[in-house]
Amino acid sequence: MRAHYRAEGLDASSLAAHPIEQFARWFTQAAQAAVAGMIYEPNAMVVSTVDAEGRPSSRTVLMKSYDDRGFVFYTNYDSRKARDLAANPHIALLFPWHPMARQVIVTGTALRTGREETARYFRTRPHGSRLGAWASAQSSVIPGRDGLDTAYAELAARYPEGSEVPVPPHWGGFRIVPETVEFWQGRANRLHDRLRYAAGPDGSWRVERLSP
Repeated sequence: MRAHYRAEGLDASSLAAHPIEQFARWFTQAAQAAVAGMIYEPNAMVVSTVDAEGRPSSRTVLMKSYDDRGFVFYTNYDSRKARDLAANPHIALLFPWHPMARQVIVTGTALRTGREETARYFRTRPHGSRLGAWASAQSSVIPGRDGLDTAYAELAARYPEGSEVPVPPHWGGFRIVPETVEFWQGRANRLHDRLRYAAGPDGSWRVERLSP
């Protein structure tokens, strides 16, 4: 199975000075493509971590914010990804915008967000999602679905719709501080454009073209 790309190319002269500004340009276009029905959840990203023994794992999560400090997602701090990051904070993100023949690949270091920032975001979540953060012991082995549904029902009775759900102490955010950000644009004949921002020790960014 093979797709043939005909997309417009990507040149270093057209890039923003900062990778987050360039990401904002592409993310805006991906969000517009989502409105048109081309992309489902443009903020979905593949998060890859490595545990203390060097075993990798990947999963899809939703980016909830980004700015000059990095990219943020939220999770259970007892989950596999969080345990991996406690042992090895190096991480990779992949935004797979296939219908646009584009990818963004980020490598960097994960830092926990502060509790105040976590609480602000938690209060914006739908009521059911807030209950779910309590009901699920993420990544743990469970005997069946019934126990999960029962735990959720008990929480729903304790915190009915409209009531304040406290932030779980085991739940919070990670901010990915980027070290490299690669913008991948599919081109004809598999001669794709790959332009990567790499952070310098003084905080500056240099742009490198990678062979496809």
